[in-house]
Amino acid sequence: MKSKKPLTDKELEEWENNRDLGAELLESVRQMKAGKGRVIMSPVISAQKKSGLSQTEFAKLLAYPLEHCRNGNKAVANRAVQLKNSLKLQNVTPMS
Repeated sequence: MKSKKPLTDKELEEWENNRDLGAELLESVRQMKAGKGRVIMSPVISAQKKSGLSQTEFAKLLAYPLEHCRNGNKAVANRAVQLKNSLKLQNVTPMS
């Protein structure tokens, strides 16, 4: 699949000025109602949902700051690697 060349600032401004946001939003609603929408989750959110734990419980289980689970703070790369490894080790199975 070929990627599109990024727009120049001028092209982007022209595109934004010619958009019909109302029509785009209406089309989005139509697509959602038709079942064409999809939910995209990060691996962390997906693991938390699969575990059946609340965000707070999930963060405590992994000894990970709740704020980072909520906002996906990119500034904590080392903790993100630790979380990823912890998820792999635990296979996100809820504890009984």
